Amino acid sequence: MSDCIFCRIASGEIPAREAGRTETAMAFHDLNPQAPVHVLVIPTRHVGGANDAVGPDGNVWSVLMGLAIQVAGDLGLADGGYRLVVNQGQNGGQSVGHLHVHLLGGRRMSWPPG
Repeated sequence: MSDCIFCRIASGEIPAREAGRTETAMAFHDLNPQAPVHVLVIPTRHVGGANDAVGPDGNVWSVLMGLAIQVAGDLGLADGGYRLVVNQGQNGGQSVGHLHVHLLGGRRMSWPPG
C-alpha cells in the first residue's frame, strides 16, 4: 500500500535502522523508543493487523516471532528477558494499520502494562 508508512519502510522508500531481515519480514529500531531497546518487527507485505493474520495469512505469526526472537538474541536480550507486544485496533493501541510486533528490552518490565 503506497500510503502505509511500514510498507514504505519495508520497500526501502523510507530509511530505517534495520535490526534484522528475512525474505518476508524485517525488524527496525523504533524512532520513539519506550525502552532502551525498542524494535518493530513487520511483515514486508501489507497485513493490516492481528485480525487480518488468520487463515492463509496465519503463517505470518511464526515468521514475525522467529525474527523477533533472533533479533532479541542478536541484541543481547535473550538471557535477561524481553517483552513482545502486539496491539490490535484503536482501543488496543494500534497506531499504524500494518501488523507489527514490538520487541522491548534492556530494562525490567512492569505489569500490568497499561
